[in-house]
Amino acid sequence: MIVVDEIADLSTSYGQMRTHIARPAAPGRYPGVILYSEIFQITNPVHRIAAQLAGHGYIVAAPEIYHEFEAPGTVLQYDQAGSDRGNALKTAKELASYDADARAVLDYLKSRADCTGQLGAIGICIGGHLAFRAAFQPDVRGTVCFYATDIHKQGLGKGANDNSLERAKEIQGELLMVWGRQDPHIPLEGRMKILNRLNELGTRLSWHEVNGAHAFLRDEGPRYDPELARSCFGLALDLFHRRLHFGDEATAAGE
Repeated sequence: MIVVDEIADLSTSYGQMRTHIARPAAPGRYPGVILYSEIFQITNPVHRIAAQLAGHGYIVAAPEIYHEFEAPGTVLQYDQAGSDRGNALKTAKELASYDADARAVLDYLKSRADCTGQLGAIGICIGGHLAFRAAFQPDVRGTVCFYATDIHKQGLGKGANDNSLERAKEIQGELLMVWGRQDPHIPLEGRMKILNRLNELGTRLSWHEVNGAHAFLRDEGPRYDPELARSCFGLALDLFHRRLHFGDEATAAGE
């Protein structure tokens, strides 16, 4: 599908949040998906992921996660200064603000005349963690988390003491979690802590570990692995097609 880009400035209880929209140009109604970026906000690689997902028939909304601290449109560079700034803001922002952002985007997507109301979430790095938290919302039917950082060590939000594993019991939809085995940010013991918790809860879950480094999905920089990116993005599409495109039928069937 041909894709159209838009900008939506959404009101949240923590200030205005610029949100980047990619949607199919063809008329019709499509499921809505939140796309959460890395700590660098909406970079060119994130734009390309949004366009790719939208081209498969989704309205994709990518919020600027640090809107309280940075001017609208701010993009942090893939360098040490950008990394330092993004990591500093990660634990300067209130945990409640991250959750309020998720609700604002979901409500916006549902309000659009071209959205079916079937909702999902996807995220990369910190965005994987934010997508995981978005899954706490009862109207999120499918969630994809790529190498989600800090879940295992409760390192998100002001004070670096999040409750994501505790709140995982609130997840009602289906999860797809993808990890790179050569990713130093989420070691084996961290991954197993998350997996054990989700198994304990009986979460509807697909779990994939691949031989890849952190940021293997990002099509810029030395860690990009195009074959892994292709195959793992395909897994994400499989989940969204099943849970969102056929969501009305599944709901009617009493699922």
